[in-house]
Amino acid sequence: MNSKLYVKNDKLIAGMTLRDHTMLENNNMALHACKNDEHVLKNRKMLATLLNCELEDFVCAQQTHSANFHRVTLNDRGRGAKRMDSAIQDTDALYTYEPNLLLCSFAADCVPVIFYNEVNGVIGVIHSGWQGTVKEISLRLFNHLIQVEQCPSSRFHVQIGAALSQEKFEVDEDVFMKYKALGYADDYIDYNEQTNKYHIDNQQTVKKQCLLAGIPEGQISIDPMCTFKSHEGFSYRQDKQCGRHLAFVMKKDLFSQT
Repeated sequence: MNSKLYVKNDKLIAGMTLRDHTMLENNNMALHACKNDEHVLKNRKMLATLLNCELEDFVCAQQTHSANFHRVTLNDRGRGAKRMDSAIQDTDALYTYEPNLLLCSFAADCVPVIFYNEVNGVIGVIHSGWQGTVKEISLRLFNHLIQVEQCPSSRFHVQIGAALSQEKFEVDEDVFMKYKALGYADDYIDYNEQTNKYHIDNQQTVKKQCLLAGIPEGQISIDPMCTFKSHEGFSYRQDKQCGRHLAFVMKKDLFSQT
């Protein structure tokens, strides 16, 4: 199975599956964008084996390009793992303090965000397509975690996963204006006079939202792979019938509270 691991140690594993022509449906992980549910379930079971967990440990959401987030508890174990109708509804970010739950986020060009806090052990995943970015889902969730959950901002570590590059993220004025209205995305927008299109770096805009929340820049990493240009990427912009990557994070055991 083709995948990349961003973090792997005795307490945490985090990564992202990749397109793989040797797998069913090219290693598609999404039930909402598949030809056959059983193909996706077989792929997910192979991922579970790779990560030394069970399919029943997966927790998935029905993503709607919202700014909604959900605190996952042990009662959510297995939601969306085998059936779409059991997924957490209308949610694009998940976080938990519980070990042995695999938090899942699906994307094909959208920005996946994976994070953990080394002090209190909270982990999470965020799905931030352009709609989620202009709704500031990452900033909203991190502000909630810092202000309500009392997570120290200086101890977050963030991995921004592979996504559509600025070169390939070409938009018209209506989307440009939504990014412009944020007030901090100008440095990540280029205008092409020949095509009258705007090119936006969605990964950098999401990184800026993490910085605005108070997360140190040195603790934010960006995967440079473009999902459109790479043969390992699923790209909805290139092929609307494509599968989805799965970005994931799981605590293997309780973090130290020190």
